[in-house]
Amino acid sequence: MEASVILVSASPGELRAAAIDRTGQLADFAISRPGAPDGIGDLYCGRMARRVPTMAGAFVRVGAEQHGFLPDTEGAAGLTEGACVAVRITRAAQGGKGPRLAIAEAEAAGPVGLISRGPDPVLRLAARWPEAPLLVDDPAVQARLALALLGRVRSGPGFDDDLEAELAGLAAETHALPGGAVAHIHSTSALVAIDVDTAFATTSSHGAVNRAVIPELARQIRLRNLAGAILIDLAGLSPRRRKALASDFVAALARDPLRPRFFGFTALGLAEILRPRVAPPLHELLAGPHAAGLAALRVVARESRVAPAQMFALRAAPGVVGALERDPVALAELARHTGRALMLESEPALAPAGWVLKHLS
Repeated sequence: MEASVILVSASPGELRAAAIDRTGQLADFAISRPGAPDGIGDLYCGRMARRVPTMAGAFVRVGAEQHGFLPDTEGAAGLTEGACVAVRITRAAQGGKGPRLAIAEAEAAGPVGLISRGPDPVLRLAARWPEAPLLVDDPAVQARLALALLGRVRSGPGFDDDLEAELAGLAAETHALPGGAVAHIHSTSALVAIDVDTAFATTSSHGAVNRAVIPELARQIRLRNLAGAILIDLAGLSPRRRKALASDFVAALARDPLRPRFFGFTALGLAEILRPRVAPPLHELLAGPHAAGLAALRVVARESRVAPAQMFALRAAPGVVGALERDPVALAELARHTGRALMLESEPALAPAGWVLKHLS
């Protein structure tokens, strides 16, 4: 399925891009945070810090306090500790682990550190949908993207309420499926578990319900960027009867550019999928103090457009305030849009990602 358009919505410190297919359905989604890039594709001059034979690789220092893991299969084999190497990030830091690296064909001269940035998530999404125009709701972002995507970028309306509601739903652990079924999605450090519940299904045929929900399950896996080991427990079918749905899983997953692999069903009847880890999963991007702070700035920017003279103060948990102050882009962009700096107030009594917007008279 081709995307008919990519909508890009800008807010201070963040770009959100949604690919809409020719049926009007959300097909792909990406978040770019210039003040906290995911690093995929970044080129570094690194130094071999420590070989770890039990992990078949080595840790490489790429910054003053930043290390990445270079597998033997990606170039670590044969290198000695202390050697300078040019490396590129192939998998973003996620799940509490640092980035994954690969040897790059570049000169490893100069001090340890960044040489050049890779394409950001919006550009990577645009590359996955090369025929789709980008409609951007911010003139400055439109001009910047136009330099990289000649002829594809023009002014657009941003996200409507229906799209915002669907995007908000991607953070939920429960998702409504076709035919009245419901998916319960739980991510752990080891795997992603998806349970299909047909208690409210509109048909009594479990085979028909399960077959109908598989394309939507595959779409949710992609939109949420779930990765690693994924186990799906379909409803109301014996393990033997579930095997008849294998071709449906293969067909649904074939649309995913990361090419997840369907391994069949376990002895317990769980569908077993392995999807490559590249970018952080959406639930990680939407969690934590930085995400909360950027969400607050999005509200400030929206309300400032409605009432330009209104002044605001953001009272937030110390972690949220600290995350915004460390972001080199977000607060500066908000000040350019509103013409004034946002007052930040640290409130330890709030939840770790809590914030309250105050309207000043």
